Amino acid sequence: VRAEGAPIVVKADGLAAGKGVIVAATVAEAEAGIDAIAAGQLDGVGGRILVETALEGEEVSVFALCDGKTALFFGSAQDHKRAFEGDTGPNTGGMGAYSPAPVLTETLRREVMTRIIQPTLDEMAARGTPFTGVLFAGLMITETGPQLIEYNVRFG
Repeated sequence: VRAEGAPIVVKADGLAAGKGVIVAATVAEAEAGIDAIAAGQLDGVGGRILVETALEGEEVSVFALCDGKTALFFGSAQDHKRAFEGDTGPNTGGMGAYSPAPVLTETLRREVMTRIIQPTLDEMAARGTPFTGVLFAGLMITETGPQLIEYNVRFG
């Protein structure tokens, strides 16, 4: 964390009801987050910790219905994640959402499906674990395009 500097993202490697992520503005904040996760103070999640580069942009969720080989775009949404007026507080499990996500243009939607979703399905099938169901991609729309943050296998 000290070598990378801030802002930086610290995550609990496990289910934390949408509250296992700390977007740290300072190294001290990141270190406090690491200590809290290691001690199991984040909704009982403890153990492994992920440290990631902080991405700037708008977060969007993309949903796809998958049959093991192909994916069908099923919609998008954006969450109101941070507490307090003006998104000044910590991440929450979600303060509401709106759909469709205005940030996801038709061009971006096609890029997400062809550059992120379909290659994931192809790789899972190649490994002998084809995926059938709802694939929920958490993405950050950055200046350089959509970046995958996480996958979930559920609706919203």
